[in-house]
Amino acid sequence: MEKEILQLFSNLTERDHDIQYESYEELMKIMQEPVDWTYAVWEQLVQALTYKDGHARARAAQILCALAAKSDPEERVLEDFLKIWAVTYDERFATARNALQAIWKIGLAGQVQRDLVVSYLAKRFQTCLDEKHPSLIRYDIIISFKKLYDETNDSKLIAIAHRLIDEEHEVKHKKKYKAAIRSK
Repeated sequence: MEKEILQLFSNLTERDHDIQYESYEELMKIMQEPVDWTYAVWEQLVQALTYKDGHARARAAQILCALAAKSDPEERVLEDFLKIWAVTYDERFATARNALQAIWKIGLAGQVQRDLVVSYLAKRFQTCLDEKHPSLIRYDIIISFKKLYDETNDSKLIAIAHRLIDEEHEVKHKKKYKAAIRSK
Protein backbone atom coordinates (compact mmCIF):
# COMPACT_ATOMS: atom_id res chain seq x y z
CA MET A 1 0.00 0.00 0.00
CA GLU A 2 1.25 3.47 -0.84
CA LYS A 3 2.91 5.48 1.93
CA GLU A 4 0.47 8.35 1.32
CA ILE A 5 -2.54 6.11 2.00
CA LEU A 6 -0.88 4.58 5.07
CA GLN A 7 -0.19 8.08 6.39
CA LEU A 8 -3.79 9.17 5.83
CA PHE A 9 -5.08 6.16 7.80
CA SER A 10 -2.50 6.80 10.51
CA ASN A 11 -3.64 10.42 10.70
CA LEU A 12 -7.17 9.26 11.54
CA THR A 13 -5.87 8.37 15.00
CA GLU A 14 -4.10 11.69 15.63
CA ARG A 15 -5.16 13.77 18.62
CA ASP A 16 -5.55 16.84 16.42
CA HIS A 17 -9.11 16.71 15.05
CA ASP A 18 -8.18 18.96 12.12
CA ILE A 19 -5.57 16.44 10.97
CA GLN A 20 -8.12 13.64 11.39
CA TYR A 21 -10.73 15.49 9.38
CA GLU A 22 -8.35 16.53 6.58
CA SER A 23 -7.14 12.94 6.23
CA TYR A 24 -10.68 11.61 6.24
CA GLU A 25 -11.69 14.10 3.55
CA GLU A 26 -8.68 13.17 1.43
CA LEU A 27 -9.47 9.46 1.75
CA MET A 28 -13.09 10.05 0.76
CA LYS A 29 -11.93 11.98 -2.31
CA ILE A 30 -9.50 9.19 -3.29
CA MET A 31 -12.20 6.53 -2.86
CA GLN A 32 -14.47 8.19 -5.40
CA GLU A 33 -12.46 6.11 -7.88
CA PRO A 34 -11.63 2.40 -7.49
CA VAL A 35 -8.63 1.71 -5.25
CA ASP A 36 -6.45 -1.39 -5.00
CA TRP A 37 -5.83 -1.31 -1.24
CA THR A 38 -9.35 -2.13 -0.03
CA TYR A 39 -8.53 -5.47 1.54
CA ALA A 40 -5.36 -4.19 3.18
CA VAL A 41 -7.55 -2.05 5.46
CA TRP A 42 -10.90 -3.88 5.42
CA GLU A 43 -10.56 -6.00 8.58
CA GLN A 44 -9.12 -3.10 10.56
CA LEU A 45 -12.11 -0.97 9.54
CA VAL A 46 -14.57 -3.72 10.48
CA GLN A 47 -12.93 -3.91 13.91
CA ALA A 48 -13.13 -0.12 14.24
CA LEU A 49 -16.93 -0.34 13.94
CA THR A 50 -16.92 -1.37 17.62
CA TYR A 51 -14.22 0.97 18.98
CA LYS A 52 -14.97 3.07 22.05
CA ASP A 53 -14.52 6.33 20.09
CA GLY A 54 -17.75 7.31 18.29
CA HIS A 55 -15.83 9.26 15.65
CA ALA A 56 -13.77 6.16 14.86
CA ARG A 57 -16.94 4.05 14.54
CA ALA A 58 -18.56 6.58 12.21
CA ARG A 59 -15.43 6.98 10.07
CA ALA A 60 -15.02 3.21 9.78
CA ALA A 61 -18.62 2.82 8.61
CA GLN A 62 -18.32 5.69 6.14
CA ILE A 63 -15.03 4.41 4.70
CA LEU A 64 -16.35 0.85 4.40
CA CYS A 65 -19.40 2.15 2.54
CA ALA A 66 -17.22 4.14 0.17
CA LEU A 67 -14.90 1.18 -0.43
CA ALA A 68 -17.85 -1.16 -0.99
CA ALA A 69 -19.28 1.18 -3.62
CA LYS A 70 -16.36 1.01 -6.04
CA SER A 71 -13.58 -1.20 -4.70
CA ASP A 72 -15.03 -4.45 -3.35
CA PRO A 73 -14.80 -7.02 -6.17
CA GLU A 74 -14.90 -9.87 -3.62
CA GLU A 75 -18.22 -8.47 -2.31
CA ARG A 76 -17.04 -8.65 1.29
CA VAL A 77 -19.60 -6.03 2.18
CA LEU A 78 -22.27 -8.73 1.92
CA GLU A 79 -20.60 -10.57 4.81
CA ASP A 80 -20.06 -7.43 6.89
CA PHE A 81 -23.20 -5.46 6.04
CA LEU A 82 -24.91 -6.14 9.37
CA LYS A 83 -21.83 -4.92 11.26
CA ILE A 84 -21.95 -1.65 9.32
CA TRP A 85 -25.74 -1.44 9.67
CA ALA A 86 -25.40 -1.85 13.45
CA VAL A 87 -23.57 1.48 13.58
CA THR A 88 -26.72 3.17 12.22
CA TYR A 89 -28.21 2.34 15.66
CA ASP A 90 -25.21 3.66 17.59
CA GLU A 91 -25.78 5.03 21.09
CA ARG A 92 -24.36 8.37 19.92
CA PHE A 93 -26.91 9.84 17.53
CA ALA A 94 -24.26 11.72 15.51
CA THR A 95 -22.34 8.49 14.95
CA ALA A 96 -25.51 6.63 13.97
CA ARG A 97 -26.55 9.39 11.61
CA ASN A 98 -23.15 9.58 9.91
CA ALA A 99 -23.31 5.84 9.24
CA LEU A 100 -26.91 6.02 8.04
CA GLN A 101 -26.10 8.87 5.66
CA ALA A 102 -23.30 6.82 4.07
CA ILE A 103 -24.91 3.39 3.80
CA TRP A 104 -26.60 4.12 0.46
CA LYS A 105 -23.18 3.99 -1.23
CA ILE A 106 -23.12 0.22 -0.74
CA GLY A 107 -26.03 0.10 -3.19
CA LEU A 108 -23.72 1.31 -5.96
CA ALA A 109 -21.71 -1.93 -5.87
CA GLY A 110 -24.29 -4.05 -7.70
CA GLN A 111 -27.90 -5.17 -7.77
CA VAL A 112 -27.58 -7.59 -4.84
CA GLN A 113 -26.04 -4.88 -2.68
CA ARG A 114 -28.64 -2.34 -3.84
CA ASP A 115 -31.52 -4.68 -3.01
CA LEU A 116 -30.00 -5.30 0.43
CA VAL A 117 -29.57 -1.60 1.22
CA VAL A 118 -33.00 -0.68 -0.11
CA SER A 119 -34.74 -3.36 1.95
CA TYR A 120 -32.98 -2.32 5.16
CA LEU A 121 -33.60 1.39 4.56
CA ALA A 122 -37.28 0.84 3.77
CA LYS A 123 -37.78 -1.34 6.85
CA ARG A 124 -35.97 1.24 9.01
CA PHE A 125 -38.21 4.01 7.68
CA GLN A 126 -41.23 2.01 8.82
CA THR A 127 -39.86 1.00 12.23
CA CYS A 128 -37.93 4.04 13.46
CA LEU A 129 -40.80 5.91 15.13
CA ASP A 130 -39.71 4.82 18.62
CA GLU A 131 -36.12 5.90 18.04
CA LYS A 132 -34.56 9.21 18.94
CA HIS A 133 -35.23 11.81 16.20
CA PRO A 134 -37.34 9.63 13.88
CA SER A 135 -38.05 12.48 11.46
CA LEU A 136 -34.29 13.01 10.91
CA ILE A 137 -33.79 9.28 10.37
CA ARG A 138 -36.65 9.23 7.88
CA TYR A 139 -35.27 12.30 6.12
CA ASP A 140 -31.83 10.68 5.82
CA ILE A 141 -33.44 7.55 4.39
CA ILE A 142 -35.34 9.54 1.77
CA ILE A 143 -32.15 11.42 0.86
CA SER A 144 -30.40 8.03 0.55
CA PHE A 145 -33.04 6.87 -1.94
CA LYS A 146 -32.60 10.10 -3.89
CA LYS A 147 -28.80 9.79 -3.98
CA LEU A 148 -29.00 6.16 -5.08
CA TYR A 149 -31.47 7.16 -7.79
CA ASP A 150 -29.23 10.02 -8.95
CA GLU A 151 -26.30 7.61 -9.31
CA THR A 152 -28.16 4.66 -10.84
CA ASN A 153 -31.21 6.17 -12.58
CA ASP A 154 -33.23 3.25 -11.17
CA SER A 155 -36.80 4.63 -11.14
CA LYS A 156 -37.92 1.90 -8.69
CA LEU A 157 -35.98 3.77 -6.01
CA ILE A 158 -38.08 6.91 -6.40
CA ALA A 159 -41.26 4.81 -6.41
CA ILE A 160 -40.25 3.15 -3.14
CA ALA A 161 -39.38 6.53 -1.62
CA HIS A 162 -42.79 7.93 -2.60
CA ARG A 163 -44.52 4.88 -1.14
CA LEU A 164 -42.64 5.42 2.13
CA ILE A 165 -43.43 9.14 2.16
CA ASP A 166 -47.11 8.28 1.78
CA GLU A 167 -46.86 6.35 5.07
CA GLU A 168 -45.87 9.56 6.92
CA HIS A 169 -48.75 10.99 8.94
CA GLU A 170 -47.22 14.38 9.83
CA VAL A 171 -48.00 16.83 7.02
CA LYS A 172 -44.91 19.00 7.63
CA HIS A 173 -42.60 15.96 7.51
CA LYS A 174 -44.32 14.59 4.41
CA LYS A 175 -43.78 17.96 2.70
CA LYS A 176 -40.10 18.00 3.67
CA TYR A 177 -39.53 14.44 2.39
CA LYS A 178 -41.27 15.18 -0.91
CA ALA A 179 -39.14 18.29 -1.36
CA ALA A 180 -36.00 16.20 -0.75
CA ILE A 181 -36.97 13.75 -3.48
CA ARG A 182 -37.58 16.57 -5.97
CA SER A 183 -34.31 18.41 -5.26
CA LYS A 184 -31.21 17.78 -7.34
